[in-house]
Amino acid sequence: MLEAKIISSSQQLNRSTSAVKLLKVKTARFADVVETAGRPEVYTLWQEPAQDRHLQSEIKNNRVMTIKKSETGSEFGMVGFKEQKGASYLIFPKSLKRFENERIVGINWDLVKTK
Repeated sequence: MLEAKIISSSQQLNRSTSAVKLLKVKTARFADVVETAGRPEVYTLWQEPAQDRHLQSEIKNNRVMTIKKSETGSEFGMVGFKEQKGASYLIFPKSLKRFENERIVGINWDLVKTK
């Protein structure tokens, strides 16, 4: 009986530890990304990404950011092209390699170029 309680408490510890790992993702402010990499433009997919030579070139040069909505409705960005329904894509004039593996928060659409 005592062992069962120890196992369940260790399982709870593992669950809380994994939740903490999710929170340890580094974040960067969108304004800082714009300051470093320049003002981005919204990119609209008109064809399959694999067939779009311009997009493939920008992906190769680390200039693409995928903007997604979180479960709470707020937006966040990830460096790189992640094709998903409802995602938006931004192309920056300079490389985003410095912000790789970071969650980009504080998306301010006023900082995005309009044509």
